[in-house]
Amino acid sequence: MNVKRHNAGPRMSGAVVHGNTVYLAGQVADGATVKAQTEAVLKKVDDLLAATGSSKANLLSATIYLADIRGFEEMNAVWDAWVSPGNAPARATVEARLANPKYLVEIMITAAV
Repeated sequence: MNVKRHNAGPRMSGAVVHGNTVYLAGQVADGATVKAQTEAVLKKVDDLLAATGSSKANLLSATIYLADIRGFEEMNAVWDAWVSPGNAPARATVEARLANPKYLVEIMITAAV
């Protein structure tokens, strides 16, 4: 079995590749608004996918956590501009208390390599 870990730390890895699938840890970023954080998170997603030999054109699934579901439309505006046309993944968006109150958005991605 071949497993490759990217940005591995003692608690978690930023991305794990197994076979032809890459699993990203939940990504968060600083920013004052849902829009700013979503933009920064998606930049991190792009960078991690590139480091694993994948891209947003290969998304399989996404789970988006919002600290307040009222930010849904603001997050969606950024997401819709970012997602690869014709390659939208299976997706769920939920409201959840995030690990740190400064975070408004957290996104987990699974993609093909």
